[in-house]
Amino acid sequence: MNYLSALNFGTNLLKKTKIKSHSLDAELLLAYVSKFSREKLLINLNKKIKEKILYNYKLNLKRRKKNEPIAYILKTKEFWRYSFYVNKNVLIPRPETEIIVEELLKKISFESSKKLLDVGTGSGCIIISIIKDRPKCYASAIDISKKALNIAKFNAKMHHLENKIKFINIDIDKYIHNKYDFIVCNPPYINNIKLKRLDENVRLYEPHLALKAGNDGFDFIRKLIFKSKILLKKNGKLIFEIGEKQEEKSKYLLNNNGFYIDKICKDMNLNPRVIISTKTF
Repeated sequence: MNYLSALNFGTNLLKKTKIKSHSLDAELLLAYVSKFSREKLLINLNKKIKEKILYNYKLNLKRRKKNEPIAYILKTKEFWRYSFYVNKNVLIPRPETEIIVEELLKKISFESSKKLLDVGTGSGCIIISIIKDRPKCYASAIDISKKALNIAKFNAKMHHLENKIKFINIDIDKYIHNKYDFIVCNPPYINNIKLKRLDENVRLYEPHLALKAGNDGFDFIRKLIFKSKILLKKNGKLIFEIGEKQEEKSKYLLNNNGFYIDKICKDMNLNPRVIISTKTF
């Protein structure tokens, strides 16, 4: 069998399983097991495929057939302008979360040296992307999951930032250190009912610790806002992601805790997605 036949086999298999991105996924998986770039794969389609590569390809196709996210199979995900290692212990970075990075970078000049805190860092994609683009800043990143922190540390090392970001295994409830210029967070914000209705690829594979947020979806956001008013300097900024229909309650909680709402950013679907707020006292 050559690479073209293997690619057609994989595409048809995933198509029958109703995987929407069947063609792209088959291509990515074949390139991955062959240790090729996609470009190299496409110029070697007539080359005979080795049995071991074909075997590994079929194993990965089997995983994808079961709706396992392709990022977990490939162990990598692009975010901002960088690549990050991911596995089932961390949430897969999503394009809408890049709004946090984009908005924060607008507020820090390249020469500035600011102190930042990333709450629930997961893969570390948010804080690593920021520090890569603002190298004079320093950051702390906290997460309740030791396994997630290990992934974040690995990514920081991969991007040569292990000395610029301090990783701490702690719940925000117990975190009392320092005063920060900026706090960023992609919090869990899925309520218990919606959690059960999530797509299979999210519900069955991504860590519920990074998703679930109680009966109303605000368990973590409440803690985040309350602790941020303690951890931020006066005029420091809290920038965080929200879910569907969470704008008004988030604004209410912020206003009641001494925050001014600077801006609500919408995602590509025009849903309110990121809130930028300032501590006023």
